Amino acid sequence: MKHRVFDDEFKKMAVELSRLKNSVKEAAIELDLDPSRLSKWRNNPAFNGGKIMMDIIGLSEEQMEIRRLKKALKNAELERDILKKVVGIFSKGDGRYTDL
Repeated sequence: MKHRVFDDEFKKMAVELSRLKNSVKEAAIELDLDPSRLSKWRNNPAFNGGKIMMDIIGLSEEQMEIRRLKKALKNAELERDILKKVVGIFSKGDGRYTDL
């Protein structure tokens, strides 16, 4: 089977079609694509209109914003925890890094 290559415009069009149909599977069948490939394109900001997360059918704008903010908070907490560990490691060292 020959490896098919798709340009960015086709990928954007495929993502839009899957949104209009509200179904990745239906759009993939129509375009003769593997549904998993189309799903990857839908989750890629380069092809889905620059969104970090795809719209989930049935969620309001407020609910989508809450999901985005929860994700951002989780990332910030993870970064904070990593920084705490780094400070702890350097402060247990030979004393040269206690200024941090």
